Amino acid sequence: MPSTLSLAEAHALVAGILAANGCGERQARVVAEAVVAAERDGATSHGFFRLPGYVADLANGWVDGRAEPVVEDAVPGLVRVDAANGYAQVALADGRDRFVAKARTQGIAALAIRNSHHFAALWTDVEPLAEAGLVAFAFGNGRSRVVPFGGGRRLFGTNPMAFACPRRNGPPMVWDQASSMMAHGEVMLAAMHGKPIPEGAGFDAAGRPTTAADAVLAGGALGPFGGYKGSAIALMVELMGGALTGGDLGFEDRSGAFLGAQSSSAGEYLLAIDPARSGGGAFLDRTEALFQRLIRDGARLPGDRRYVNRARALAEGIRIEPEQLDALKRLRASSG
Repeated sequence: MPSTLSLAEAHALVAGILAANGCGERQARVVAEAVVAAERDGATSHGFFRLPGYVADLANGWVDGRAEPVVEDAVPGLVRVDAANGYAQVALADGRDRFVAKARTQGIAALAIRNSHHFAALWTDVEPLAEAGLVAFAFGNGRSRVVPFGGGRRLFGTNPMAFACPRRNGPPMVWDQASSMMAHGEVMLAAMHGKPIPEGAGFDAAGRPTTAADAVLAGGALGPFGGYKGSAIALMVELMGGALTGGDLGFEDRSGAFLGAQSSSAGEYLLAIDPARSGGGAFLDRTEALFQRLIRDGARLPGDRRYVNRARALAEGIRIEPEQLDALKRLRASSG
């Protein structure tokens, strides 16, 4: 029978695991928020499932769990943050207030994070900005896992991007997607459960198309979504998340020197726009008219399923299988 954890219990468990394995207490709390948010909202590929990877990266020294980001007020419209080889979520938390203040003052602002590790869902970074009334974008690159359209070898990361838009009544409209046909975490889950991946999503180590998730993970590669169109978007994210932040590009990945390294040392670029400065006072009414038209036509808004899962978790807690809960408790007790 599955066990149930309240959100507070889940956060305490995850933060305890991270702190026991090399994170500072503050850093552990921030990262745990992202992990629990993913599990709460049904994005299990970025939830509890990822914790062994977090522990591995802390244990082998690939990530500095006690890193203190260096926040620089660069120019009126830009905040730069050196994550100091720590987690991107901590860098964002430290730079967020200045970032939001600049967006409100200037109408638009950017936050550039470099020298960071992002191992979580990207929507958790932009949703709070939309809750504050801002339109927000995020771009994050990663180690090479994706073959560009027409190319012969891995070059891009899965290179996710996220977008969040505030609403007058109700939670923000938020979407988050990889530039690859499947996120790497989804492939990992498919391999763990022995399930195939869709045709066209991956290649084996010899470059042959495959539906075997374990073949993709064993030296294979992923393909971009939408052929050349997705490949062009992956290139844009590589430029935004890597080059524009001063972070590592996917092919500059250094994780091979750290046995079992899971995350990518890369960058994240965020943009925030104050719609009151751009679209005027009618922005929320106009966007709601569009959303309602979509809903009337039978479509659902991106992120709606996550909100349904969230409401259930808030009311009932997070369900977890006993075997997974026992494994997490062992990680908490492992101390590296």
